[in-house]
Amino acid sequence: MQPTRPIHPIQHPLAARVQVPGSKSITNRALLVAALAEGTTVLKNALFSEDTHHFVNALVRLGFSIQTDSRQAEMSIHGLGGRIPATHADLFIGNAGTAARFLTALLTLGHGEYRLDGVPRMRQRPIADLVEALNQLGAQVTAPAGSPPVRVQATGLPGGHARVRGNISSQFLSALLMTAPYAQQPVSIEVDGPLNSRPYVDLTLGVMADFNIAVSRQGYAHFHIQPGHYQAQPGYQVESDASAASYFFAAPAICGGWVEVAGFNRHTSRQGDLAFVDVLTQMGCRVDETADALRVTAPRQLRGVDVDMRHIPDTAQTLAAIAPFAETPTTIRGIASARLKESDRVSAMCAELTRLGVQVVEHPDGLMIHPAKNIQPATIRTYNDHRMAMAFALIGLRVPGIHIENPACTAKTFPNYFDVLETLAHRTPS
Repeated sequence: MQPTRPIHPIQHPLAARVQVPGSKSITNRALLVAALAEGTTVLKNALFSEDTHHFVNALVRLGFSIQTDSRQAEMSIHGLGGRIPATHADLFIGNAGTAARFLTALLTLGHGEYRLDGVPRMRQRPIADLVEALNQLGAQVTAPAGSPPVRVQATGLPGGHARVRGNISSQFLSALLMTAPYAQQPVSIEVDGPLNSRPYVDLTLGVMADFNIAVSRQGYAHFHIQPGHYQAQPGYQVESDASAASYFFAAPAICGGWVEVAGFNRHTSRQGDLAFVDVLTQMGCRVDETADALRVTAPRQLRGVDVDMRHIPDTAQTLAAIAPFAETPTTIRGIASARLKESDRVSAMCAELTRLGVQVVEHPDGLMIHPAKNIQPATIRTYNDHRMAMAFALIGLRVPGIHIENPACTAKTFPNYFDVLETLAHRTPS
């Protein structure tokens, strides 16, 4: 039987300031790029979680020297200028999608035989489009099931032209982009069809630019990368995680009052998930900015919204958790790709909202959630999906009797999430 964690309702309007960990998306991108650079890069405010642990361990198994200091949230990576020391390696990446996709591309730069695998759910997550694109660039990569395990017979990456679909995962394109400077010839990438999660591609291009590689492109359809070399960064600051912050931005919509999340500046941040506060604004919340934080204040009346979240799908569960408290229905669209993540998130959201007594209609690419006057106590199944646990815990801040199954699954990206969530009960002077 899975362990559960009770969520205790907060009986007063919120008045809290919180800090969330470093961005998983930036940490993993910077790890890959720093390993390819020549010299030592130090990541500051790096995320220490299950996903980044798998990524670091894989790089170490490939022969890279990495020192970590979790107390200081720092990682020091000694890059080898595009060289991969190990000629054989078996890599285990758990259920870390970014690690699976980014490392598969990285391995093509080596010289030897490599195998990459993960947990059973990882063996259901797609990677065929990336494999096909890498093979178009002259690599020898196989994934017979269309998902891990992946085998790479590497002799360096020749380069050339590749097409990759954009509607399954933007991580395929990001993996190709970050690896491309170390191909033997220029690389041209054509995106086939619409590209989902565009802000994550922008994030990739931004990290590459920080390490001195510029990419020529025509919108999000064509990308051209010349051979080049990343430059190590002795002090690379990782932004706080906007996806993790979404839960705390959303809390006032349920409980009233305000929450301020430190470490964010909308004018300088590259993280697309900060756009979630725009959704909260549509629902009636107020968003205020300071030099180093964003504050969300509860609305007088919480309105439902009809919103396409294809570019910020990791915040869809956060919206689903607050939608039952709105006065009108909420429709979430454009998130068919969320069915291929840590869980089938569309199906999982519908199942757990129904368990709570909320009326919900499932669609192929999203769901419609009706207001609920009475939400019933329940133990929320999390499907070993960290975002299901973190998002649906918000409901327990107002509704008694909510328990979260397998709360430890938040270790994937936010190991002390529930500790930070409990601090919302403590009032911070405004």
